[in-house]
Amino acid sequence: MGVFEYEKQGSSPNKTCSNPMLMESSSTVLGSKGLIRKHEFVRIIIQCLYSLGYRNSALCLESESGISYKSMDFELLESQLLSGNWDGCIDTLNAIKDLMDETRASALFLIFKQCLLECLNRGDDAMALAVLRKEVSASRLGKDKAQNLAQSILSFKDVQFGEIEDNVVRELRKKLLAELEKLLPPPTMLPERRLEHLVETAVTAQIDSCMYHNTLDAVSLYEDHCCGRVQIPTETVQILKEHKNEVWFVQFSNNGDYLASSSSDCTAIIWQVLQDGKLMLLHTLRSHRNPVSFVAWSPDDTKLLTCGNGEVLKLWDVETGTCKHTFGDDGFIVSSCAWFPDSKRLVCGSSDPEKGIYMWDCDGNEIKAWKGMRMPKILDLAVTPDGENLISIFSDKEIRILNLGTSTERVISEEHPITSLSVSGDSKFFMVNLNSQEIHMWDVAGKWDSPLRYVGHKQHKYVIRSCFGGLNSSFIASGSENSQVYIWKRQDTRPIEVLSGHDKTVNSVSWNPRRPQMLASASDDQTIRIWGPSLSKKNQANKLN
Repeated sequence: MGVFEYEKQGSSPNKTCSNPMLMESSSTVLGSKGLIRKHEFVRIIIQCLYSLGYRNSALCLESESGISYKSMDFELLESQLLSGNWDGCIDTLNAIKDLMDETRASALFLIFKQCLLECLNRGDDAMALAVLRKEVSASRLGKDKAQNLAQSILSFKDVQFGEIEDNVVRELRKKLLAELEKLLPPPTMLPERRLEHLVETAVTAQIDSCMYHNTLDAVSLYEDHCCGRVQIPTETVQILKEHKNEVWFVQFSNNGDYLASSSSDCTAIIWQVLQDGKLMLLHTLRSHRNPVSFVAWSPDDTKLLTCGNGEVLKLWDVETGTCKHTFGDDGFIVSSCAWFPDSKRLVCGSSDPEKGIYMWDCDGNEIKAWKGMRMPKILDLAVTPDGENLISIFSDKEIRILNLGTSTERVISEEHPITSLSVSGDSKFFMVNLNSQEIHMWDVAGKWDSPLRYVGHKQHKYVIRSCFGGLNSSFIASGSENSQVYIWKRQDTRPIEVLSGHDKTVNSVSWNPRRPQMLASASDDQTIRIWGPSLSKKNQANKLN
């Protein structure tokens, strides 16, 4: 008996493949393209049956096919481990071919650690030290792992847990076996739930290539996945006419329960989204004396900011519709504003170069300011939802990305004037609308050398705003000077839908973050249109009435 084996037992014979069906299946391929090895395919089916709880079916398939879910190496290792044949475990691990040295060392480390625990549990300190001195040093585990095992001996001795019962030892060995299952790579072991992973990968690829996919519903496996355009908003389901002049901006709340709009009629309106998808006027905000061109929801949706190119910044209570604070005086003109994730701090930018950018709390206390003679006018700004970056548009063609934690900044120069900025909900991307009739999407991290470009809409003279939207923000929407709304799939340069209905320039669009099939658009025709999936003519007429 070797020093590393303390239970008397018969040696486990090596398995040989004598099943002609297994020999045949190991070279047989399946599928029209011959890319799938039959024995691998059957093996992952057996694994799937076990994971789903169909043990008898799995055993039956193993018997009929001659293929085992577990490799012969692992079956031998399992038998040796559960019976405490530690010498056999080491021999088996060392005999496995094509195993990376680091993986083999990690597996051996786990075996040694269990052995040491059991030696100390029996009070056999001499055996534990012998294992550490002879077996561990001979196995080339590396200095760090050897020291870790030595420390394990000391910690086990310090615990003085008393003798562990046999049933606990068996459970510890089963736990070790489960760790080895996850550690050892194919073909010795299969990754967990391999068949589910392969199917999910195939389904995900089909979803990614589906032009209109925009639903959380499970995808059927019975046929190749392909959505129709009914999944995205393409038809007007409601027209909101309460504004008395051009509507310049719309934005849904973060929870999708409200919509805020602003207009050149000097008001902003908070709309409530009802359960049936209809929108109802909740509050009309009347305190501004000049056109309101921008609104921003606090992340917790309890507060709303409003401002305009010729207006001050105001803070409103969403529940009551009352103005809680006005920032600065009448001479402080704010062009854009944004919230930090805590809903307690806000930032605003001014088109007046002397004003620059201010950070305030909700009571109007100045926290920080970026201003001075070298500070250009701010056209638009945004804080990424994770609060890490402040993105601003200045001097018409420059984008500044300021990391608020490190104070490092990166500047991107565009060739044409920028009119607006929009940030994705995951904080990874942002878009800018250019008056060259292009929308550019950049990554916040700065890994891209050039942007993704979207074309098709019309923009020469006015401020046109775009947005991310749909399921997982996989779509982009934008207004246009030709009175239409354009929708792109994020990976496609050309629009997949062009929505008609407005009579004049569409200034702004917003996609409901909780209802991926609801889109709002604001226009110079003094209306807001709510777009939804295509309906029959009869239902459409009922909706508009």
